[in-house]
Order: sequence, then C-alpha cells, then structure tokens
Amino acid sequence: MRTRWTAAFLVAAALASTPAPAQSPNDKGGVSTETHERDNSGKSDVIWNLIGCLGLIGLVGIWRSSDNDGYTNDPI
Repeated sequence: MRTRWTAAFLVAAALASTPAPAQSPNDKGGVSTETHERDNSGKSDVIWNLIGCLGLIGLVGIWRSSDNDGYTNDPI
C-alpha cells in the first residue's frame, strides 16, 4: 500500500511540474558553447570512434569462462 502511495505521488509530481525551457544555441549573447562549436565544426572523428569500438571489443577478452554452478566458490 505504501509503494502505491509513493508511486501515485511521484506520478502526480511529474505531471504537475512544467517542462524545462529549451535553450537556443545563442542564449549566451551570441557566443556558442563548446559543444555547439564541436557539433558545427564539420570534423568527423571516425578514427577515434573505430579505436573506441576496438577497445570495447577487446574488453571481451577479459571475461573468463566459469564452470561455477552457483553452489560453490570459484577458484582464484
């Protein structure tokens, strides 16, 4: 019963609040933020994205298989 009241309160609070206003890129007196400068630079960082993907694929090699059935401890 308590969780229902909490859930109802959270839903009511979410519906009662107003959404945050969207910011335009030039809200700072015409000066673009660092993120907007990166987005509008036109440079593509494909090489860094590929290196990052290779690094994530390399993390799969760290995962070791285990024959643990859940009832006994893994040997170190």
